[in-house]
Formats: sequence, C-alpha cells, structure tokens
Amino acid sequence: QVQLVESGGGLVQGGGSLRLTCAASGRTFSTRAMGWFRQRPGKEREFVAGISWGRGDTNYVDSLKGRVTISRYTANNTVYLQMNSLKPEDTAVYYCAAVTSYYTRGIPTVGSGYDYWGQGTQVTVSS
Repeated sequence: QVQLVESGGGLVQGGGSLRLTCAASGRTFSTRAMGWFRQRPGKEREFVAGISWGRGDTNYVDSLKGRVTISRYTANNTVYLQMNSLKPEDTAVYYCAAVTSYYTRGIPTVGSGYDYWGQGTQVTVSS
C-alpha cells in the first residue's frame, strides 16, 4: 500500500503561482512513476504531468507545457507540481497518483494507469 497526501492548494489571483506537494508513504520502494491529474468543475479528470521515479523523465499535457513543472525528491518520497501564470480555468481539484505495478511502463497519461491516489487539493484561481 502507498499513501499519498497532497498539500499546497489554495486561493490565488490570476497570474500567480502555486507549488503543490505530494508526500508518499508506505511501500514507496515500489513506486515506478507519479503523476498529477486535475478535475475542473463539470469536467472529467485529466492528466497534467507525470514523472518516472528512477530517471526523472517527465511528460506534460500539451495545453499546460511551459506553465507547469513536475519534479520529485526521491530521498523523502515527494513529488511537486509548480504552476505559474495561473488562470481561472486552472481552478480544479488536483490529485497526485502513483504507479507501482511492475507491468506498467513509462508514464501513464490516463488515470487507469495509476494504482494509488491522494485525496486531492483544491486550487482556486480568481480573475
């Protein structure tokens, strides 16, 4: 089992920045990749960014490239999502997720590719 806890969300003015943090605990030695997803009001959950745990390879949704950066600090099992130039349409619940399955390759961009999820953190961007 892997437990994921997100933090860092909140209310920010448009154009501002936030850094989300996801702390992993439990059987973290089995982590192969981690990702961030978001669910905007009235929309389906969507992939934001992912990172491979060993090499640190990254993958981003095209629409957010240049505004978000994912990083990880393996020593304390933490993954970050730096978000800049935030827009009201970035308002969403942001979720952290982890891949532990041996059979999963690369950085999944769909939710079904992930094995564990956090509870989410609300990000609200005002205009």
